Amino acid sequence: MKGIRIAVDAAGGDLGGRNVIAGALSAARHLGFGLTLVGPDPFVRDELRRQENIVTEEVDIRIVSASQVIAMDEGPTALRRKPNASVKVAAEVVANGEAAAFFSAGNTGATLIAAHSVFGMMPGVDRPALATTIPTRHRDAVLLDVGATIDCRPRHLLQFAAMGTVYAERVLGIANPRVGLLSIGEEAIKGNELTRDAHHLLSKSDIRFIGNLEARDLYSGDADVVVCDGFTGNVALKVSEGLVEVVEDLLRDELSRTFTTQLGYLLSRRSYRRFRRRVDYSEYGGAPLLGVAGLAVVGHGRSSVKAVRNALALTHRFVKEDFVQTIAENMSSLSSERRN
Repeated sequence: MKGIRIAVDAAGGDLGGRNVIAGALSAARHLGFGLTLVGPDPFVRDELRRQENIVTEEVDIRIVSASQVIAMDEGPTALRRKPNASVKVAAEVVANGEAAAFFSAGNTGATLIAAHSVFGMMPGVDRPALATTIPTRHRDAVLLDVGATIDCRPRHLLQFAAMGTVYAERVLGIANPRVGLLSIGEEAIKGNELTRDAHHLLSKSDIRFIGNLEARDLYSGDADVVVCDGFTGNVALKVSEGLVEVVEDLLRDELSRTFTTQLGYLLSRRSYRRFRRRVDYSEYGGAPLLGVAGLAVVGHGRSSVKAVRNALALTHRFVKEDFVQTIAENMSSLSSERRN
């Protein structure tokens, strides 16, 4: 598809946008899409001049000035005080038809509110969900929600399951995905009122629901789609990220402890690199915000250049495959079935 353009919140992220611009330029140059960088004009131009390792002339770059930036430690309501914030302007660029999607590695709460307020919700969806790809023993799976909707109702989890199913089919290439509900026990009566009622709704739906999934089985591969409320999903994701970092540090310490283990590491470096790729969030790059009537992809605040590049590659793929429209059609069908 020619003419694809992606807007990027160029000032977002823990490093003030430096990795974001470098990763966006790399992805745009490799995949050939246009890039709209949104942020304070002097900052964006200074960063572009610093990118000596990337030939910016090969990328179709536009700069849209946004005089304000939402800091990572600000609450999402800061958008009320900063109506010209870069993340909101990036969403407006998409809503105005000047780009097909936007990406931000900035303040997640502000990104969610900006996308929700500018795009609105697609028919048949009450609340948005952040969907992230997770590794399992067998193949990748999708976990949602990981932070967009903290207080959920049972029907929200049913909608998340429907959207997650489309994600697993279209993005992960899984036919007829199995859906699990994250809870504290496998039995239908386990969990709080939300999970018990959601279990009842999912059991009656046309979704391939396999029942409750305990946290210890999240990465077992038993389910291709795992649904939960945003609070639970975000905690699970952050615990997983922290555990991966600890395991890598411990493994590195052990492998460097003696000559024998150092030799063993040299002989198994390829396996170690494969393990690193399977558990590294930067390989996936970003999480799409499902349910809003526009394409928004959210990156980790600590995103490396590689993570941003992969997130923009994923965003480009979503645009090419008309991913938002596919979800909208699926949710419209689900809504019609429920009315009938």
